[in-house]
Amino acid sequence: MAEDPTATWAYLAQGETFAVVGLGGAGCEAVHDLVELGVPGVHAFAVNTDARHLLRVKVEERILLGQRKLKGRGSGGDRIAVVEAAEEGRDELVGRLSRFEIVFLLAGLGGGTGSALLPYLSAALRRTDALAIPIGFLPFQVEIDANSERRENVATTLRELEDLGGLLLLIANEKLRRFESLPVPKVFHLRNTYLHQLVTSLVDMVEHPSQLNVDLGSLKSHLRNGGLSTLLCSEYHVSDPDRLVQEALNGSLLDFHIGESPSALLHLDGGSNLTLRTLDRVLRSVRTRFGEPRRLILGTRLHPEARDVVRLTAVVGGVESRSSRPAPRAEPVEPELIPTVR
Repeated sequence: MAEDPTATWAYLAQGETFAVVGLGGAGCEAVHDLVELGVPGVHAFAVNTDARHLLRVKVEERILLGQRKLKGRGSGGDRIAVVEAAEEGRDELVGRLSRFEIVFLLAGLGGGTGSALLPYLSAALRRTDALAIPIGFLPFQVEIDANSERRENVATTLRELEDLGGLLLLIANEKLRRFESLPVPKVFHLRNTYLHQLVTSLVDMVEHPSQLNVDLGSLKSHLRNGGLSTLLCSEYHVSDPDRLVQEALNGSLLDFHIGESPSALLHLDGGSNLTLRTLDRVLRSVRTRFGEPRRLILGTRLHPEARDVVRLTAVVGGVESRSSRPAPRAEPVEPELIPTVR
């Protein structure tokens, strides 16, 4: 029997496609910021073991874990207790999230709740049809150096996440030192603004059709064959495609190192004035700066009007984490939103 197109459009209209989920204190605060910045069509969740903190987060849906054992008072850094709490509420947790096609999971690493839930829930959702994308905030280097328990929590979480493979975004708080002259709330808002650009760029790439299309199936296929992957995005003037690729790398707050055999899925979003010469220059720049990817997939979306700015979204496979190495101190720069648009 032929598929009913009316039913298909009705399903799409339900908006059950994307979700952002905050895990633990830092993750919930980040989701709160994303909601404030605006993520149309994306459902927001907050999950925590700390009831008081959970009540302060302004999101659509909240889930409190470990009510019987932890009594809503948080985990105290105990990863084992968090996993036990997650097992207790597994049916509700996975059931409410697995209906989405892509689930962004946000957590600060080093504490108990976020560090334990990020790999646990990523693995649980990947056993369903949902594509789980873990996003971890790496602590400042001084936090890791001064606290052995925190350091071990980070190391354990990273091992578990890297073993899962797929798309992993690790945002390095150490890179925020470039904004060290700004007040702390402003600095973390800039970090979350960058995260917002990553999330909305990926959502836009797979949600809206393109002339050279990159849909959810293309993304999943690329991730299956790409090993550990990361996500980059940038916007720059259409006249300087080399700088577009440079900004994607240099403006990134992510912790990653491109390995010896990378792959790349690229999507360019521009206007009717985007030329073949520009596309060629972007591809050449990617090949040079990404280390000659063994597999390169290109998608494009051209709007009917001319546009001064072109946006690049890149899913880069075959990456490694830098987090086991000492983090370099970033030089202070003039504060600005990243990635830069000129």
